[in-house]
Amino acid sequence: MNSIDLFQNPLPRWFKRNPRPTVLIKELQERDRRRMLKHFLGLERADRLLRFGSMLPDELVSDYVNRIDLKRDMVFGVYNRVFQLVAVGHLAFAKTDPDKSAVTDKENVAEFGVSVSRSVRGMGVGSKLFERAAIHCRNNDVDTLYMHCLSSNQTMMHIARKAGMAIQRDYGEADAYLKLSPPNPGSMLQEAVEEQFATIDYTLKANTRAAVKWLDRLPGRKPR
Repeated sequence: MNSIDLFQNPLPRWFKRNPRPTVLIKELQERDRRRMLKHFLGLERADRLLRFGSMLPDELVSDYVNRIDLKRDMVFGVYNRVFQLVAVGHLAFAKTDPDKSAVTDKENVAEFGVSVSRSVRGMGVGSKLFERAAIHCRNNDVDTLYMHCLSSNQTMMHIARKAGMAIQRDYGEADAYLKLSPPNPGSMLQEAVEEQFATIDYTLKANTRAAVKWLDRLPGRKPR
């Protein structure tokens, strides 16, 4: 399968100016929790280590997914053509720590973690998830976005450097933060439009997947 076929693009052809496939970022809901777990458990061993900072066993990964508070935090995902969750970005909000009060005077800060399946590497998916998280922070009165990871996590380091984040390394780990601009009508519209297109794409893929499963149950038909 050609990698460019991984994503369906509901935008008009004239809208797309980048030769890469359009990456549509969808806000995930409770109904997506099972697929979140499947995504994390499907990460290769090295990728799981980089995502969580240690080699978590399956039961702790499951506990992490079950404890995500979707009413407080935001989780964004990317679905491929066959409705598999291939990337997840977790934007966790917390009260500003006194140690970080010199960086921001806002009540809350946010921390971002991301994982991308090997099948969609090199397509800018991680960076697009970060951009989506950043604009959500801007539009919700959060002006400081943090990332914490192992210094060996080249994907996260690339995202941090590309975003212009201030990076501090210490004992094999790295902390990075980015100061965000205040919201404006453009940022509000951008987030709304991106979510609308992603919702249309999500619905099409979900309905297609449901139709395929229904057809596979017909007598005499071989399941795909």
